[in-house]
Amino acid sequence: MEQYIIRGGNPLVGEVEISGAKNAALGILAAAIMTDDTVQIENLPNVRDINVLLEAMESIGVEVERLSSHSVRMNSAHIGEVSVDYEYIKKIRASYYLIGALLGKYKRAKVPLPGGCNIGSRPIDLHLKGFKLLGAKVTIRNGFIIAEAEHLHSAHIFLDTVSVGATINIMMAAAMAEGYTVIENCAREPHVVDVANFLNSMGANIKGAGTDVIRIRGVQKLHGTEYPIIPDQIEAGTFMFAAAATKGDVMVKNVIPKHLEATTAKLLEIGCEVEEFDNAVRVVASKRLGSTNVKTLPYPGYPTDMQPQIGVTLALAKGTSIVTESIFENRFKYMDELARMGANVRVEGNTAIITGVEKLEGARVSAPDLRAGAALVIAALAAEGISTIDDIVYIQRGYEEFEEKLKSLGAEIERVNSEKEAQKFILRIS
Repeated sequence: MEQYIIRGGNPLVGEVEISGAKNAALGILAAAIMTDDTVQIENLPNVRDINVLLEAMESIGVEVERLSSHSVRMNSAHIGEVSVDYEYIKKIRASYYLIGALLGKYKRAKVPLPGGCNIGSRPIDLHLKGFKLLGAKVTIRNGFIIAEAEHLHSAHIFLDTVSVGATINIMMAAAMAEGYTVIENCAREPHVVDVANFLNSMGANIKGAGTDVIRIRGVQKLHGTEYPIIPDQIEAGTFMFAAAATKGDVMVKNVIPKHLEATTAKLLEIGCEVEEFDNAVRVVASKRLGSTNVKTLPYPGYPTDMQPQIGVTLALAKGTSIVTESIFENRFKYMDELARMGANVRVEGNTAIITGVEKLEGARVSAPDLRAGAALVIAALAAEGISTIDDIVYIQRGYEEFEEKLKSLGAEIERVNSEKEAQKFILRIS
């Protein structure tokens, strides 16, 4: 089993380049099958979730040509099957985007119930409600979601709660439905906008993405396109908090600062210096940081995917902070691991009370999910001594060349496959 071995205590200093947005890429790859023409996607992150989805798409007949690690050319003219194999889909949650894409194009889809990180209940009832309102018959049998329609028609759809997945999935299906569809109480995240822009570049007629009302006039056919994916705001935020927690100075490049406003606001609040450029953000932490309170909210609020990163940073701040998680109920599982490193944390329901300590100490911990795993890496980089992080397969789902990027900033981190490799690294840095 692969692990990270980390010796902490070094401030991260330098420049880091951010990859394409994983969450946007998953929706865009699924949407690419809605045309028979060739589609080329640039700035694709080379991470496990993306590679698994591409394999799943190849299994149903999509021709996939990897032009480079960040560029792919696809042609879906010869899809022979609208049933996706469980072996691929159990690994990633965003498999459900294939339902909206296949339903929109072929008026039928059979996709296994999704997998992914266990961060709490993420029901797909809103997705299914939307498909039904568009005219599809939807059933769940033997672990598969089966959606079928003779034809899809327009609908007025109100989402009971704000959901990124449901917004994107319904938007894809509606893009090729007859008539004029209105979706209200939509998610406003940048990756929702990116998927809408991608669909529009293929000839869809979608307006309002980025607001809480999206209006879609269905079209009969979509065409090929070449499209670059936006930068990953969560990867960017992770490196911003890594700079803060280690008292570093990091220039985070290839970002859209507007997408980072909630993260930037909290970094300023706890005492960091943040300098914004056209496509970069510099974070400097020259002193011990202060406490704050934070509550996760849908965009443009503070992102749930950035909650663990601020949590570990506040574990080293002066004073007591309160972190409230309003999106996913299992998002505090990393707190037990953080306590093993000497953090003073207490979880009560959906709230964590964090009293900052002067220092964390190296320990052996396990990544409970993708973002919490990255946050524990930050904790280990800030801690005194050597830490071992298990279950890093979660981290590899969403961070490209994570340890290489951290090394370029001065981190002492190694990915190892055995106890022997771990001991060699520890001897080398001792």
